[in-house]
Amino acid sequence: MEYCRWTAAGTLLLASLILSSRTARSEEDRDSLWDAWGSWSECSRTCGGGASYSLRRCLSSKTCEGRNIRYRTCSNVDCPPEAGDFRAQQCSAHNDVKYQGQFYEWLPVSNDPDNPCSLKCQARGMALVVELAPKVLDGTRCYTESLDMCISGLCQIVGCDRQLGSTVKEDNCGVCNGDGSTCRLVRGQFKSQLAANKLDDTVVAIPYGSRQVRLVLKGPDHLYLETKTLQGLKSENSLSTTGSFLVENSSIDFQKFPDKEILRISGPLTADFTIKIRYAGAADSSVQFIFYQPIIHRWRETDFFPCSASCGGGYQLTSAECFDLRSNRVVADQYCHYYPENTKPKPKLQECNLDPCPASDGYKQIMPYDLYHPLPRWESTPWTACSSSCGGGIQSRSISCVEEDIQGHISPVEEWKCMYTPKMPVVQPCNIFDCPKWLAQEWSPCTVTCGQGLRYRVVLCLDHRGMHTGGCSPKTKPHIKEECIVSTPCYKPREKLPVEAKLPWYKQAQELEEGTAVSEEPSFVPEAWSTCSVTCGVGIQVRLVKCQVLLSFSQSVADLPIDECEGPKPVSQRACYSGPCSGEATEYTPEETDFLYGSLQEFDELYDWEYEGFTECSESCGGGVQEAVVTCLNKQTRETADETLCVTSRRPPQLLKACSVDPCPPRWEIGKWSTCSLTCGVGLQTRDVFCSHLLSRETNETVILADELCSKPKPSLVQACNRFDCPPSWYPTEWQECSQTCGSGVQKRDTLCKQRLADGSLLELPETFCSMPRTVTQQACKNEDCPNEWLLSDWTQCSVSCGEGTQSRNAICRKMLKPGEFVIINSSLCLPLPFSSLIRPCALGPCARHNRPAHNQSPHIMAVKKVYIQTRKQKKLHFIVGGYAYLLPKTSVVLRCPTRRFRKSMITWEKDDKRLISSAHVTIAPYGYMKIHRLKPSDAGTYTCTAGPARENFIIKLIGSNKKIIAGQPTGIREEEAMRKASLNEALRTEEKHLNGIFFNSSNSEKQGHLANRSRLYDSIVSRLLQHRGWPGENLEAWEAQESMERNASSEEDQSREHSLPFTMITEQKCLDDIIRNLSQQPEELKDRYTEQLVVQLAHKIFKSHLEHQEFVLKASRRKVDSASVEYPFHRHVSGFTSSLRTSSAEVFLPASVGLANGLRRPHQKPAILRKISAAQQLSASEVVTHLGQTVVLASGTLSVLLHCEAVGNPKPTISWAKNGEEVKYSDRILLQPDDSLQILAPVEADVGFYACNASNALGSDSVSIAVTLAGKPLIKTSRATVINTELPAVTVDIGSMVKTIQKANVTINCQVAGVPEAKVTWFKNKVKLFSAHHLHDGLLIIANVSLSDQGLYSCKAANLHGEVTESSQLLVLEPPQPIPYLEDLAAVFSSAGPSTHSVLTSPSGTKLTVSPGSSALIGCAVDGHPTPNITWLYSGEPLSLRHHLLASGRILQILNVSDFTDGEFSCLAQNEAGSLTQKMSLVIQEYRWSVDRLTACSASCGHKGVQLPQLRCLLDGAEVNTSYCRETPKPPLQPIACNRRDCPSRWMVTSWSLCTRTCGGGIQMRRVTCQRLTAKGSSVPMSNEACAQVSKRPVDTQNCNRQPCVEWVASSWSQCNGPCIGPRLAVQHRQIFCQTKDGTSVSSDQCSALPRPLSTQNCWTDICGVHWRVSLWTVCTATCGNYGFQSRRIDCVHIRTNKPVMEHHCSWRPRPSNWQRCNVTPCENVECRDTTRYCEKVKQLKLCQLTQFKSRCCGTCGKS
Repeated sequence: MEYCRWTAAGTLLLASLILSSRTARSEEDRDSLWDAWGSWSECSRTCGGGASYSLRRCLSSKTCEGRNIRYRTCSNVDCPPEAGDFRAQQCSAHNDVKYQGQFYEWLPVSNDPDNPCSLKCQARGMALVVELAPKVLDGTRCYTESLDMCISGLCQIVGCDRQLGSTVKEDNCGVCNGDGSTCRLVRGQFKSQLAANKLDDTVVAIPYGSRQVRLVLKGPDHLYLETKTLQGLKSENSLSTTGSFLVENSSIDFQKFPDKEILRISGPLTADFTIKIRYAGAADSSVQFIFYQPIIHRWRETDFFPCSASCGGGYQLTSAECFDLRSNRVVADQYCHYYPENTKPKPKLQECNLDPCPASDGYKQIMPYDLYHPLPRWESTPWTACSSSCGGGIQSRSISCVEEDIQGHISPVEEWKCMYTPKMPVVQPCNIFDCPKWLAQEWSPCTVTCGQGLRYRVVLCLDHRGMHTGGCSPKTKPHIKEECIVSTPCYKPREKLPVEAKLPWYKQAQELEEGTAVSEEPSFVPEAWSTCSVTCGVGIQVRLVKCQVLLSFSQSVADLPIDECEGPKPVSQRACYSGPCSGEATEYTPEETDFLYGSLQEFDELYDWEYEGFTECSESCGGGVQEAVVTCLNKQTRETADETLCVTSRRPPQLLKACSVDPCPPRWEIGKWSTCSLTCGVGLQTRDVFCSHLLSRETNETVILADELCSKPKPSLVQACNRFDCPPSWYPTEWQECSQTCGSGVQKRDTLCKQRLADGSLLELPETFCSMPRTVTQQACKNEDCPNEWLLSDWTQCSVSCGEGTQSRNAICRKMLKPGEFVIINSSLCLPLPFSSLIRPCALGPCARHNRPAHNQSPHIMAVKKVYIQTRKQKKLHFIVGGYAYLLPKTSVVLRCPTRRFRKSMITWEKDDKRLISSAHVTIAPYGYMKIHRLKPSDAGTYTCTAGPARENFIIKLIGSNKKIIAGQPTGIREEEAMRKASLNEALRTEEKHLNGIFFNSSNSEKQGHLANRSRLYDSIVSRLLQHRGWPGENLEAWEAQESMERNASSEEDQSREHSLPFTMITEQKCLDDIIRNLSQQPEELKDRYTEQLVVQLAHKIFKSHLEHQEFVLKASRRKVDSASVEYPFHRHVSGFTSSLRTSSAEVFLPASVGLANGLRRPHQKPAILRKISAAQQLSASEVVTHLGQTVVLASGTLSVLLHCEAVGNPKPTISWAKNGEEVKYSDRILLQPDDSLQILAPVEADVGFYACNASNALGSDSVSIAVTLAGKPLIKTSRATVINTELPAVTVDIGSMVKTIQKANVTINCQVAGVPEAKVTWFKNKVKLFSAHHLHDGLLIIANVSLSDQGLYSCKAANLHGEVTESSQLLVLEPPQPIPYLEDLAAVFSSAGPSTHSVLTSPSGTKLTVSPGSSALIGCAVDGHPTPNITWLYSGEPLSLRHHLLASGRILQILNVSDFTDGEFSCLAQNEAGSLTQKMSLVIQEYRWSVDRLTACSASCGHKGVQLPQLRCLLDGAEVNTSYCRETPKPPLQPIACNRRDCPSRWMVTSWSLCTRTCGGGIQMRRVTCQRLTAKGSSVPMSNEACAQVSKRPVDTQNCNRQPCVEWVASSWSQCNGPCIGPRLAVQHRQIFCQTKDGTSVSSDQCSALPRPLSTQNCWTDICGVHWRVSLWTVCTATCGNYGFQSRRIDCVHIRTNKPVMEHHCSWRPRPSNWQRCNVTPCENVECRDTTRYCEKVKQLKLCQLTQFKSRCCGTCGKS
């Protein structure tokens, strides 16, 4: 066991070491090409926020996606005050370094808008500003008022949480990522009230910790400060001059103007500030202030209280306490209740002490106490209503401690049980915010331009939030109008009437007045006012007021009695004034004045007009209007009344003021969201967002700008949508590879049941979850057509039963239509099949010699396989069947058929499969021969001799006078005209398959059908022989002597003349067969030359045999003919021919058109090695002689191997030998013979290999191999060369070579294999077996149209019975260097360069870069290739010598100072094995200059504010660049130019909508619509409505509102008092609360949510709750000692009066006494073995005595067992 434990521990330790090591890569890293991230570097700063980085490396030779470096913030603690500014420290580091030969004291230049991360410093006391470093140290702040920091020269976003890339910001309270709940907005206005004895006054007290303080004083008085720190230190600060000051470590910005003072403090304040005002003049001053005041008392969560149990599982809680931030101590809870924003955190509950209690008796689980009980808790009633609506009040509630039992019943318990958490307060302050106050706005201008008039102002009631609400006391409201006197005297008689009684006021009132619409409720409907009763002066207007109702079913109006309408009846009479009579001022008598004013005053007694603030601005920018809201108020109640109750003539004038006059800044225009990309899971929606600028509000003309011109953050372009789980559905996997690599096949895939969740992930589910049918899992796949292929049959039996013979097999060219279905096609459509694939040698045991044939053998025809060619006319010729004869016409032929074991008289003859009978022309003799008299063309054909089952043929063809075979011969020997005229090469190409595959290996019947095919090949060779020049027969005179000799010869019937015919050339058929086989192995382009050469050799052989025979004839005829007369013509005419035949065959290489006897010069030819197909000759048991192309098997008795090599060419080729690619080293055992043959004496195992004969001359070379293997083991011809192909479309190599080639080339890898028996070749790519579609059967692997996917290791394995061997070639695909438009690592370097660094890419045609003197430049060379090209940089065609750096592996040239160079051309030369590429870039150095040749768009299309600003551009070589490049150049002066200063077209002006006339049930809103025109001088001129109607449609001035139905809460009757008991005789009763409309229709409770909801429960008295707990006596203790004894008792809930038990829940309001307790908890004496519990019998029954805890408790009982 110890060993096992040690092993487990060791395993855990090893696992932990692996996980903690750097090589433990994450799942993400393993999926990618990156190594794991390295450790973090040291922080760049020790305080104030620095940066640390981590690196990783790319594990692939390819480019890895992503970055190899990451950053994070560190040392996020504030620096001590003495540390100083980090940027200043970097500047001061240059103080001891001379700049331009002089020392300076450098100070930091911060907040550079163009490049905030460059180290710019300014010399102290001077205007010199210099960039001392292109990048500041990591961790330097980009801007002084921002947390953003510079990392690697780039400004990175840092949130208030000090995390890199975080966008978290502080709220108005200064809390990072806060919700603004820890402070409150305070705003208000102070108005000075000058008194004789007061020199100053307090404006506002701003407490410690406040933020964003802003005060604006208007008037002649001055502000000053008083401060008091938390330690009680006081100070006073007068603010006399404009500037920034530091008061109690708080930065203050103060601006002083002649009539205004502005004070700003960003905060937080480090002391209590009291803002005071010092009076300085008689005029009034006002101070508006706003700031965020911290909530000083806040809730703070406590730690967990002690656990409720020491073991066995308990619970512990947290609480919340009120904390004072100023005093840093805990205070009473009521302080935190002062702030409604404070939300007390809920207590947290957690389990604790879960370890089991020691020495447990195992019975704890059966006791009720051990079940889970929720802890007692505080419960409270709702707060009562606040005693005051504002200014501070109190509210109370009741608190009780309650406990919940197992059944969920809640009952009150003693308060001490809840003391683990603080008791909730029973009283709290409420509505402590200030009560609303009146705020008066500025007075309007006087209503007259001379004399006495009126002026008005808006008086608002503002609450503590600065919002315009009600609630102000009407008694304290400032007046809204007063008289005013204009100093300009009037020249008209003074009018006695008040100003507002003039006719225009009445006219305006009449125009604005509108009738009341009839509704379905009875209401007063006034008709229009009559005309004034007088035409001048004061008169009376009357109108008719009716009580009407709208009948909805008929849509008609019905008149009702007046008493049917509720509410005040509108007035039916009013005074009117028609202006002074006769155009003169009218003097009114006192009575008339009283009458006039009395009539008007009746409207002024109870109701009057008042301004109620301004409407919202009609425009947010670009100039809008605000209209003062005029309402009719009840003077007594200050409530809004119907406008008809106020005197229309007294309505104040329309007050309009301009607002939002600033021109509209560029803003974001947002389009509609597109439809969601997915219907479930998580999809995406997109929208168009662009930056636009409004040029003219009148014409609504806008222009689209660049995004950076819009200051606000760009709205999101993408958002998630449909974020909910999708239903399970089938998800198909990727299609597998096609079942066929070519042609048609099938591909399959799996389908999985998955569910896309709302977070975008996929959850795999069982298949039963997907109810829809599966998607398609199989489909047809179509690849490229399969290449045509040879179908090879099995090898036939050996052609002999003993000795050496041959085996053959058939080949059929076929094409696959679909898997398993083929069609046979023309053999020319398949690649050429080598002869060795169809025929091979075979060797059986030696033949046994028999003295005499067996008698039971079948008949045998002794045929002679020869070819006869008649060159001169003869009368008769004798032949034996089995051969071919090419004869001249008119020659008689005797054809014999010698047989064995057959009677000659039984022999039959056929011609072209037709039986022959004797005739005058053909004689059939009974002695086994036949005779044809004087041949004629019809005699040509196939003659067959039949002896029983044996048959032999003899083919006769005729030669014409032109030495050509005669055409038009009979069937059986007839050939097509085209075949007779075709060359030997054409015949070979067409009939090669018959020779190789069928003719030599077929049955007799098959041979018969293909004789014509074989004869065509013979015809071609014989035709060449007949056409060959240099035959002696060319000179007829030379043969006269021989003709006379022939005439004197013996009888025609002499059979001996067969072998003494002087004019018939004879050769073996095997010679012609060898020629055909050899030609089939030659390259196509050499077949003509090889044909001529082989024909010459055949002629040499035939004529040599003829000469030898002729000598024999001459010796026998010496008596008749003088030898000299015979020899002379031979030596004279044939010497040229014979001499040429005596030379080596390697020298005979002439085309058919060149004669050998005429002595012409032979043309130059490149070498060609003659390939001969013949088995190795075993001259003896120990000597082997062979030609090239064969395999030599070394046996134990082999003593010599001779390898022949014959080559032709002019000049004569030089022969050399190589073994396995290396030159053969000759020795006394390896010899080079005079005829260039290679002889190996006493061969050993080291001699095994491929021997190559190399023939070369000045025109080229040729090479052929022969294999020497040991005991038949496989052998592969290899090469260790490296072949690089950059141009050719095709390349062929031997296996073992390294091949580097361009794409789209055809690569052939030759795996020449030797071995006996023949070794089987198998091809592999990257150790994976290739199928037949990828290679041919003869060891050639053809890779067509090579691409990058074809790269890899190709292996050829040769195996036979004796072993196997494997060789490999590596294929690498080359890509020459080529330009590419983008390279990621170049883009990364360019983007990290500062704006002062110019960057450009070179190109093949050349690019141009214009820079200023002294600047730096980055020149990129974006090229790609395989392998990666090497880059060489040139300047003006020469290597770079001046100062420069190379970046990004040499792909980027960095010029630190372009002034080191002159204008010139930079070029990068990219080179690799596949080629090279040159790209260029021209550098032009010019100065930057400012240009003001353009103007901005006019800021307005009309009016008086349109201006155009000259557009300042920075130019370099006429092209616009960033303005930062021209910062050293002084800017030219710019003057704005006025534009579009013309009157604007008329347009509609609208005010804001008025309040709805009804809060529910449908009301009306109105607004004022006027037509105005803005003039070129800036004034607004009212226009007629027709002027605006021509431009646009008049906006509506009335709309419906608050159409929702009027609802109310309705309560049912109280239920009986039978609810749960909550006290002695106290229960709860309920009722239902409904939300319904006025007509009684029930609706959703949400529609009544704005109304106060009636109570649904209340306490009630009932006798049922007169109950109490009754307890019984304790039972006997279960143990006499120890820790396990307990006792119980009965607990009942009984009625007080009847003392009868009732349900326990009636007593739940009282604490339930405990029903069990521990007892006899004393240690037991260990004296005797006895039971200490009464449950020991159960322990024994349950067989628990073996457990220690039970055995000790039940010692007596367990001991007995």
